[in-house]
Amino acid sequence: MDARRSRALRPALPIVALLCCLGLVAGCSGSSSSREREDSTSQAAVPKAVGAVDDLQDGYLKVIRDVLPSVVQIRARNDLGSGVVYDGQGHIVTNAHVVGDEHTFRVTTANSEDELTARLVSSYPEQDLAVVKLERVPEGLKAARLGDSSKVEVGQIVLAMGSPLGLASSVTQGIVSATGRTVTEGSGNGGTGATIANMVQTSAAINPGNSGGALVNLDGRVIGIPTLAATDPSLGEGAAPGIGFAIPASTVKSIADQIIQDGRVTDSGRAALGITARTVVNDDYQAAGVAVVEVLAGGAADKAGLEPGDIITRLGDEDITTITSLSEALAGDKPGERTTVTFTRDGSEKKVDVTLGEQ
Repeated sequence: MDARRSRALRPALPIVALLCCLGLVAGCSGSSSSREREDSTSQAAVPKAVGAVDDLQDGYLKVIRDVLPSVVQIRARNDLGSGVVYDGQGHIVTNAHVVGDEHTFRVTTANSEDELTARLVSSYPEQDLAVVKLERVPEGLKAARLGDSSKVEVGQIVLAMGSPLGLASSVTQGIVSATGRTVTEGSGNGGTGATIANMVQTSAAINPGNSGGALVNLDGRVIGIPTLAATDPSLGEGAAPGIGFAIPASTVKSIADQIIQDGRVTDSGRAALGITARTVVNDDYQAAGVAVVEVLAGGAADKAGLEPGDIITRLGDEDITTITSLSEALAGDKPGERTTVTFTRDGSEKKVDVTLGEQ
């Protein structure tokens, strides 16, 4: 407000004060038009809020009705997990750690109590994925629709469907917490020890038995296969609440299509050095690098001149201290890419350029 406008308003001050007094008196008498307007506005907002909640709930219910029939329970001899119907021919995609070393499984669909028999088509532990096939395709078997992994965004509402703790056809809800995570799963308790790139992190509860099930968006599309939950070291082996990971749909489709067509994975898309190696420690017993134990003839390391006994300490810009850190660094690369390996040989640090091979 400029000075001139301030001066022009001064004569009106007594009137304003009088109006305020009148307003206060009127308020005391219980006749407040402003309060009535606020009440009517609040009352009008209530139906809108209720309508929004109803719309969201209806959306949840529609997704569950559409997708849950495509999520099955899988029982091996000693393990239990979940799977997703991949096509109308009875192919079901699940985790490699769900099938383990078994070749025959009992499958229960969401719409039936009857157990069906399925047999292993192929397992790919390096990506913790497998495909099994029903011996008999029941009438009405419905394949799930896979989503576009590139369109998954942090904050999206998602539903996790599966058989946690053996409770078939269970649904939990959360959001996409992060994308592009590289995670190494443990090799104990049935895990494959795989290092998996581009995983979807979710707050939806992922419990034992959810593995191999479906992580679904509100469009009714499977955006990932729930695979593992994070563990909190302070809880021993206990899961860290609200931190689960799912293999993205793009990876699931690539691996499943190859297994169904060729009976095995022919193009992993995973970079490799072509070595057998182990973690080494320094004088303080701290992990300090990866020692090359064996070099695959004709592989990337062999062509670059790496030898048994070399200790790898860096791959590109990533420090390498353990086998896990090497796997995670390679997970971010592609076969055919060139990178630099830093290593020590006979106490001297060396560097060499390497064209990565395929795992």
